Amino acid sequence: MRILFSACNKAQPTVRSCCPYRHRKDKVVVVMGATGTGKSRLSIELATRFPAEIVNSDKMQVYKGLDIVTNKVTEEERRRVPHHLLGFVDPNVNFDSIDFRRHASIAVESIVRRNRLPIIVGGSNSYIKALVNDDVEFRSRYDCYLLWVDVSLPVLHSVISERVDKMVEAGLVDEVREIFDPKADYGRGIRHAIGVAEMDRFLRFESSKIDEQTKVVLLEEAIDKIKSNTCKLASCQFQNILRLQNQFEWKMHRLDATGAFVRRGDEADAAWEKFVLVPSTIIVDKFLHKNEIFRQPSSPPLPLTPRPQTHSSLERRR
Repeated sequence: MRILFSACNKAQPTVRSCCPYRHRKDKVVVVMGATGTGKSRLSIELATRFPAEIVNSDKMQVYKGLDIVTNKVTEEERRRVPHHLLGFVDPNVNFDSIDFRRHASIAVESIVRRNRLPIIVGGSNSYIKALVNDDVEFRSRYDCYLLWVDVSLPVLHSVISERVDKMVEAGLVDEVREIFDPKADYGRGIRHAIGVAEMDRFLRFESSKIDEQTKVVLLEEAIDKIKSNTCKLASCQFQNILRLQNQFEWKMHRLDATGAFVRRGDEADAAWEKFVLVPSTIIVDKFLHKNEIFRQPSSPPLPLTPRPQTHSSLERRR
C-alpha cells in the first residue's frame, strides 16, 4: 500500500510496507522546536502536501480548554487536516509522558493502518523523547525523521512578545478569568500552562476597591511575566534540543526559520517557503521513498504558490 505525494507527479512513496521478503518499518515524521517557531504551521503545510495526519505532542495543548492561552491551532488553521491528542484531556488531571506515550502510540498506529503518514508535532521535548527514543517497541516498529524548526533566540523573544500581545487582544484575560480559583493548584493540569499563574495577582485584586490605574499596572505586570516566562521556556526548549541531538539515533535536520521572522507580509511568506517549507517537503519526500525496490523516474516538485490573503499566514501564527 502506498500514498501519493500530492504536490508532485512522483512515484508513490511507501508509508507501510507489504514486502514479504524483508521487514520495513513504517514511516513517522516529527516536527520539533521551541515555542513560537512555526512548528504547527509547518506540520499542517506538510499534511496538505502528503496524505498525513497530525499527532499533537504539546503538554498543555492536550488539555481541554484555554485555547488562547495554550495557542491551539484553530479549525480554520487546521485546513481540514485531522489532529490527534489535541484538547482531549480533563483540565484538572495530570497527564505525563507515560500517558502521552500510550495515547500517541495508539494514534500513530491508527494513522499508519489507514496508510497515512503520522506527523508528530510539539515543543514538549520530554514527550517526544519518551516516545521516539525511549520506547523500545515504538523504535522497533517505526522509522522516524526529525525536523527541527529553529529561530535565533533574540528574534524569537521578540516574536514571543508580539504573540503574547495578540493573545491578550484575542481574549486571554477573559479565558483565564473563567477558570480562576484563588485556591487552585497551579502545578496541576492545565493550570500549569504559562499565562494562568501569572494572572493570579491581577485577578485577586480585580474585584477589590483599588483604583483603575493600579489595576492597569497589575495587568501590565502579569503580561510582562507571561512574556518573560515564555521566553525562558523557549530558551530551555532550545537547550534541550541541543542535548537531545546527541541522544537521538534518529535522523534530524535543522531548518533555520529566522529569515522568515525578521520579515513581514509577503516577504515573510516567501522566506518561509524558501528556508523551511520547500526544504522540508523535499526531505519528507525523499524519506518516504527511501528503500523502495521499484522506483520510477520522478519529476521535480511544482512551485509552491502562496494562497492570496490579506495578512501573512506567518504573522497569524506568531
